[in-house]
Amino acid sequence: MAFELPDLPYAHDALASKGMSAETLEYHHDLHHNAYVTNGNAAIAGTEWEGKTMEEIIVGTYDKSAVAQNGIFNNISQLWNHNQFWEMMGPGESAMPGELEKAIAESFGSVDEFKSQFSAAGAGQFGSGWCWLVKDTDGGLKVTKTENGVNPLCFGQTALLGCDVWEHSYYIDFRNKRPAYLANFLENLVNWDNVASRL
Repeated sequence: MAFELPDLPYAHDALASKGMSAETLEYHHDLHHNAYVTNGNAAIAGTEWEGKTMEEIIVGTYDKSAVAQNGIFNNISQLWNHNQFWEMMGPGESAMPGELEKAIAESFGSVDEFKSQFSAAGAGQFGSGWCWLVKDTDGGLKVTKTENGVNPLCFGQTALLGCDVWEHSYYIDFRNKRPAYLANFLENLVNWDNVASRL
């Protein structure tokens, strides 16, 4: 069964007052995300990966020895990344649940330190990619960054929060100011209940 583009969990203009415009979501979800669906389905058609889950395809096609990944991985991994990304944001007010705050404080010393490390990872990712808050294989939390479409599944980690730092995610609203986009993401856009549900 072919993968499909999921609907956004909110209206295109639902995040506009929080710094992510309807125009950004129209381009990012309706065009970029949809392209990963279309190209990913075409890439796996007739291969051993047809009928597998996104997670199986990502883990099975990732080449840890290469920076440039294959077309199947690139499209299916980016499809998965974006499916998570929209869920990790929300239009409502979202306070960080106590269990998540406690886990972050235990791993980073404070929520502010986590946010500093997360922002630095996103700002420091050269070119296109993502920054992540992950639960590592030892159960601890850590901040990581990945190039292009690579994600925490490739390393046996659980993605708790991810931020897309490809230019199409922020250029309409923030132009080339990636650090400002990251700060706004953490302060205004994150659905912390969703993040906590992934612990």
